[in-house]
Amino acid sequence: MDFTRLEFVEVTRTFGRRRALNRVSLAAAAGTITALLGHNGAGKSTLLSIAATLLQPSSGTVRYGDHAGSGGAALRARIGMLGHDLYLYPELSAAENLRFFARLYSLPDVESAVARGVERAGQTGRADEPVAGFSRGMRQRLALERALIHEPRLLLLDEPFTGLDEAAREALRDRLRAARAAGTIVILTTHDLAAIESLADRSVTLVDGRLAA
Repeated sequence: MDFTRLEFVEVTRTFGRRRALNRVSLAAAAGTITALLGHNGAGKSTLLSIAATLLQPSSGTVRYGDHAGSGGAALRARIGMLGHDLYLYPELSAAENLRFFARLYSLPDVESAVARGVERAGQTGRADEPVAGFSRGMRQRLALERALIHEPRLLLLDEPFTGLDEAAREALRDRLRAARAAGTIVILTTHDLAAIESLADRSVTLVDGRLAA
């Protein structure tokens, strides 16, 4: 499944009596970076989880190109996500982590994908070292390559700049620019306006589950 646009149409998500998202409508196109802003509890992570098909809307529709709905495995194979949990195995090396996910996505040339990912993460010299010994910035860069290894059409990032030093932040910005240039739809949440000021094509703010005017 391929698509060049993600669209939320009047999406609401409730958890019991709490309304995490309230009739949210927004769209993001291929080759753009959209920043989701808002305080904790505003609904940003819920929106990302719905876009990733990890949650279903209570009402409203999510469209991936011309397709509406969850889309099953074919759709999930076109989505990459980086959340608060980096989904890396600390006892495995950088190369072994990427190899695991490359095989999970049934990539045709696993070793080439692993070599590219390690290089893009700036870890060629430490590819065979256990991830447990990596700094937060190194693990974040590796986790981004884990999310990108299958060349997704949609990349979802939840607070990707948290805990990074300036060198790691700039490396992350460069990688996101490359993803945008490749035509990926990128949506990220952040509290750090300085980190995305020169990066985002568009910023939208959520307040208590609603898009701010």
